[in-house]
Amino acid sequence: MGQMLVDEDWNWALRVAERELGVSLPRRWAHSQGVARAAERLAHVAGKDAGLLVAAAVLHDVGYAPRLAVTGFHPLDGARFLRDEHHADGRLVRLVAHHSFALLEAEERGLQGELEAEFPLLKDQRLVDALVWCDMTTTPTGEPTTAEQRVAEIVGRYGADSVVGRFIRRASPEIFAAVGRVETVLAAQPR
Repeated sequence: MGQMLVDEDWNWALRVAERELGVSLPRRWAHSQGVARAAERLAHVAGKDAGLLVAAAVLHDVGYAPRLAVTGFHPLDGARFLRDEHHADGRLVRLVAHHSFALLEAEERGLQGELEAEFPLLKDQRLVDALVWCDMTTTPTGEPTTAEQRVAEIVGRYGADSVVGRFIRRASPEIFAAVGRVETVLAAQPR
């Protein structure tokens, strides 16, 4: 795949995500589809990168697929899969690797060095924020929610003292800030 994502690449991303998550993790697949629907709503915010955003949204949790879960850290496992098996667009791989402030969770897991070395942070804050908004305003079953409710749901599901619970509580100020930036742009758009 080249550096520009087009409609055929979005279709490719949808097929890959469904193949990896659809049967083995149907709830995760429902979430990924909901995140992609949220990304479609942000097409005007992403501009020429709308296809990239939707592809990253539908693929962001692909690393949970049982056959891909090598490290148990889904952003890293998913990014490696997309890079190594599919030779995917570098920006797509980096968005998946760092979605929703994954670097903070990598630190909790002792994987920060690996993540940073293999997948440098994407500098396009607009795209990073948009993917955070899509992920953090979508429930595990793919329905819209608020970022506050989503963070509370994650803490409740994993437990406050778990790796994920500690990470999400640390990341929540950044998550809420990113979501706020996107909502400010959305509020300024004509209806």
